[in-house]
This record gives sequence, structure tokens and C-alpha cells, in this order.
Amino acid sequence: MGSAPQTLFTNALISTLVDGEITPEKGVVAVSDGEIVYVGAADMLPADYADFQPFDCGGRLITPALIDCHTHIVYGGSRAKEFQMRLDGASYEEIARAGGGIVSTVSATNALSVDELVAAALPRLDALIAEGVATVEIKSGYGLNIEAELNILRAAKKLGELRPVRIKTTYLAAHATPAEYKGRNADYMAEVVLPGLDAAHAEGLVDAVDAFCEGIAFSPDELRPLFDKAKALGLAIKLHAEQLSNLHGAEMAASYGALSSDHLEYLDAAGAKAMADAGSVAVLLPGAFYTLKETQLPPVAALRDAGTKIALATDCNPGTSPLTSLLLTMNMGATLFRLTVSECLAGVTVHAAGALGLSEKTGTLEVGKAADLAIWDVDQPAELVYRIGFNPLSTLIIGGQEV
Repeated sequence: MGSAPQTLFTNALISTLVDGEITPEKGVVAVSDGEIVYVGAADMLPADYADFQPFDCGGRLITPALIDCHTHIVYGGSRAKEFQMRLDGASYEEIARAGGGIVSTVSATNALSVDELVAAALPRLDALIAEGVATVEIKSGYGLNIEAELNILRAAKKLGELRPVRIKTTYLAAHATPAEYKGRNADYMAEVVLPGLDAAHAEGLVDAVDAFCEGIAFSPDELRPLFDKAKALGLAIKLHAEQLSNLHGAEMAASYGALSSDHLEYLDAAGAKAMADAGSVAVLLPGAFYTLKETQLPPVAALRDAGTKIALATDCNPGTSPLTSLLLTMNMGATLFRLTVSECLAGVTVHAAGALGLSEKTGTLEVGKAADLAIWDVDQPAELVYRIGFNPLSTLIIGGQEV
């Protein structure tokens, strides 16, 4: 049953995440018509809100609902078999010859209808919601032809109709080059990526544009036509950058005012400063780092020194991060990347909102923001980062309604 349009959440410990603040304070949150109208001490509550329907939180912790700002949850098939093959000693080439790799995901994805893609993605989305996630970014990128890329985005939009979450869609046709365009990145860009973006925009399917900037994918110069078109269409820009080498993609994306650059293991200090100057968020993806057994840590110290905002996300995808737990992602961010508890929590709330262009809407508990609240059965925020395989979510509120 949903909460009343006017609800007063009482008897709570509140971590607002305003300015990254996680220290909980006793207080109340008043919600009217899906928005926060008061957050603070109970004895300072305006009289206008005193008659709102009470919701006793039982002394539990309230934080902003979580935000997964980088996912690829709409896809077909599974890569579990090649995971097994790798563990059994198979080489990359042997796996590829057996039909593994991104090619297998593209084939499996292209074989599914929009409804079938939705059915495949729903369990992954539900796993995120069950851990307090209210906002999810979903990328295309496993179609690699115009209609298949559009179908992924159509499925993402439909997921937002079937579940009470906020979905942000990102066009990622420049994820890889299909076999028929091998060695012809410019042709693929001109014949598939750019016209596909026009079609996605015309259909209202896309909020942002992303690409994979890497030696095995696209160079910064090859991506400029895509980002030029995105800017002309008024779309936000994001970039997979500096994951395997430093091509200075994050600096290029920052020059376009990118919302974020993601992965960033090989980012240098100049790139971190360029991102900070542009207000681009650094989205770190420990699930991929873990799955790929990487050894090059992202430059957290350089990001801190530059003042670059840091977010965390699952990067949920079938090949390199089959992860649907943002709580585990926070623990990985702390354990693998040595982020603090404050950085981890800000990374899945306020800074994740910034990475999606949603800073005015969600990510913190303050007046005027959406009433997206996660109520946890813990007494201190560190529990959310410290525990492994533990989900203490008591109640999720999205837009003032109990999920």
C-alpha cells in the first residue's frame, strides 16, 4: 500500500547527504505530493505539517534512496559459460571461437523482442529496487544496429512503466564495432551511430549519449562527430574512458561539458583536473575491476586533490560486471578502492544524481527534492558499506509512495 500524499516520517535518524553529510541526526521528514517539504528536528516542524499522516520509522536510519548511475541491464543471453571456460583455462581466443565475448551478447540481444528484453531485465531491476534503488540509468550498446539499439532503449522506457523507478536512458551504439564494419569505425559512425541517434531522439528514447573510448573501441577524434550531434540535439554526454589505457578521453568529454566519465583506472592528474573544472563526475565501477581482476587502481588521490566528485555504480552487464547489488558495490568501493564511508554513500546518492543530471531532483534529503527515501534497519550509515551480503532495507519510498 502506498503512503498518503502527505506523510510525516517520524522517530528517525536522518542522513541528508547534503554536502555529502552522512552523520545522522534525530528528526522527521515531511512529504507532500511526492516532494520533501520539511526535514529536520521534530520540535521545529511547522504547524502546517503536524497533521500529516504519521509513518513511524522505529528509530531507523533514513537516507536518500540510492541511484545506480551506470548500468547495461537490458540485454539477452548469459555469459556464464565463458566465465566457466575461463576458470577452466580457456584463452580469450578459444572463448571467441566458441562464440563467446560481446558478439554472443549482441546476437542474443538482437534475437529478442522488446517485451522479451523487458522480461529478461526485470529480475535485474527488481534486485536493485530491493536494495533501496529508486533511480537507474540504462544504456543501450548490445544491438550495434539501429533497430536493435532502439529496441534496447524502448525496453528501458517500458521498465520505467512497469516499476515505480526513475529511469534515465543512454544511447551507447558506439560501444563496439560490429564485424561487418571491422576497421571502418568512421563508416559505422556515419551509417549506424549517428542516424540511430537521430531516430532515438525523434522517438523520445534518449536522455544522454555515451561511447567507449579505448584502443579496442573508438578514439577521441572518432567520437567528436557523435558528441557534436549530441550537443546539437541538446542531449547530455557521458563516456567510458581510461579503463585500459589513457587516451585522454575524459579530457575530451570534459571539453563538451560531459556529465561524467566512467571507469577511469588510467586517468592522470590533468584529466582529473579537467573533469573537476567541467563539473564532470568520476563514476568508478569496482564490479568490473573485480571481475576482470584488474591491478590498475583508479586515481582516487588525484580525484580528491582535483576536487572531482566521485560516484559509484554497478556497471551491471553480462561480460565484465554481472553485479546487481549497489550495497556490494559500496563495499567494493571501500575495500578495493579505499574510498571512505562518506565517499561511498555520496557516490550512490548525491554524486550519482550529478552523474545523471538530476542534482536538482534527487540524491539528497532537502526541501524541494523528490521524496525518494530509503529507510534502513541500522543505526549508523557505516553498516551500509561495511556489511557483505546483507540487505537491511526496511522500506523504500519513491516520490512519496511506499514501494
